[in-house]
Amino acid sequence: MKCDNFAGEVKRTMNINGIIVGAAVFLIIGICHPIVIKLEYYYGKQSWWVMALAGAIFAIISLFVSSLVFSTILGAAAFSCFWGIHEIIAQEKRVLKGWFPENPKRHEYYAEKRKSASLHISR
Repeated sequence: MKCDNFAGEVKRTMNINGIIVGAAVFLIIGICHPIVIKLEYYYGKQSWWVMALAGAIFAIISLFVSSLVFSTILGAAAFSCFWGIHEIIAQEKRVLKGWFPENPKRHEYYAEKRKSASLHISR
């Protein structure tokens, strides 16, 4: 009988909110990574504004959500998008280094960037 009482006490004192937020943040980061890669591949680093806009929308919505868990998740999504701005710019550098494939339709852009970079190095 004491075991049933102990299990009931544990259930009453456990707070699963941290696990929910942690799992959501993990998924958000996992979703943002391929989005950054695709945005840079198709639109280049000038697509940073998409992440800025999404981040601003998530941040504003998080201010008006009454649930602390959902507000926290939306805030984490906002700042993951803001971090994505940096990652889009870094992704272009990774493509120029050959670490990621470049979009063949944007080959001229990358060729010009490589040429410009080699001119700066040779000076």
